[in-house]
Amino acid sequence: MEITGKVHEIGQVQQVTDTFKKRDLVVQYAENPQFVEYIKFEATQDRVNLFDNLNLGDEVTVSFNLRGRPWTNKEGVTTYFNSLVAWRVNKVNTDTSSAAGYQNQPDSAPPIDISSDSGEDDLPF
Repeated sequence: MEITGKVHEIGQVQQVTDTFKKRDLVVQYAENPQFVEYIKFEATQDRVNLFDNLNLGDEVTVSFNLRGRPWTNKEGVTTYFNSLVAWRVNKVNTDTSSAAGYQNQPDSAPPIDISSDSGEDDLPF
């Protein structure tokens, strides 16, 4: 799964146990600009460094897996948890100079002048 949004918050690496570490990333997701969502992703173990080169406000595409698991407390009540586990984060290229360069490339065919009205119409319909 993938979404694109802006980096809102980058968490610190948390050493949960001797053998387990994680790090959170919160992304502003505005599929509908009137209702901005704040989506929390986590990276675990060797992937905690995925968020190292990110800055607040960066436009990113996050590739992630949806994980779910049950947990039963001491009273026997089971609760279910969902996690969005990031496995790749790419900055979105917002540099407009490359787009402008593309627009200035010559066309393969010269433009046709349609401003003169010769009265002849060679269209078949």
